[in-house]
Amino acid sequence: MLAACRPEAETAAPEVRPVRTVTVVKREGGETVAFTGRIEAENETRLAFRIGGRMIERAANVGDRLEPDQVVGRLDPQDQLNSLRAAQAGVAAAQAQFAESQSEFERQRFLLARNVNSRAQFERAEQAMETARAQLKTAEAQLRLAEDQVARTELRADTAGIVTTTSAEPGEVVQAGQTILRIARQDGRDAVFDVPGQVLRSAPSDPLITVTLTDDPKVKATGRVREVSPQADPVTRTFEVKVGLTDAPEAMLTVSPRTVEVLRHNPATVAIASGLEPGEIVVTAGTQALHPGQKTRLLESAR
Repeated sequence: MLAACRPEAETAAPEVRPVRTVTVVKREGGETVAFTGRIEAENETRLAFRIGGRMIERAANVGDRLEPDQVVGRLDPQDQLNSLRAAQAGVAAAQAQFAESQSEFERQRFLLARNVNSRAQFERAEQAMETARAQLKTAEAQLRLAEDQVARTELRADTAGIVTTTSAEPGEVVQAGQTILRIARQDGRDAVFDVPGQVLRSAPSDPLITVTLTDDPKVKATGRVREVSPQADPVTRTFEVKVGLTDAPEAMLTVSPRTVEVLRHNPATVAIASGLEPGEIVVTAGTQALHPGQKTRLLESAR
């Protein structure tokens, strides 16, 4: 018998099809939004006199650094000094009256012990002494009030901070409680933005916000929303949002001197050859009151 071999059929190679792919990445939902705002003190103090009068001195200007209990303003104290002198005279008279009535009381008590006078005379002397004592206490209270009024002609800073606004000038007649200065405390910083309502409604509950300087994006800080205005601005219809910054760098509110090379200048403009970069902010007014590292606040027109 003969056996024959049949060749095996060749297997076709599978077809390799080209495809497009994407890589799955976990990201936060929503969109990233950016706003331009300003840096402010987290807490501000308004300083005002507790009495009215004509202000004769304001010893602080915008940008000045204040220490606690530093005198920043004075009223004309003439009326208060007159009241103080009258109160001092009243105390002196009350003291003399009390001393005289006390001496008479002691004399009547001495005589009563020896049956020389009557108890009625002794009691009248005792009553006169107590009346004089009460009059002396009243005069002393009026003196303390007059001293307080004189002290209130001086306006003192109640905390350390930087003057951000002045609201009255020497020579003006100011009212009790009228704001004279606003002081930014040094215990915190806010980034303040005007945000449309639709952004607030779609924002996550507690986002971590990154804040950078517009002229130097390398200067950064992070923070979270600390306060949202309950009402929209009647003109822009935006809400003021304050972001409390964590460890805000000094560069966000400080000035420093810079050496520049002037190429040319005229009464209206100055051309700088070197020393400045595009986008940097240059102080044009108030430089005589600044020192290196001082905190500053941009005026509305300069933002």
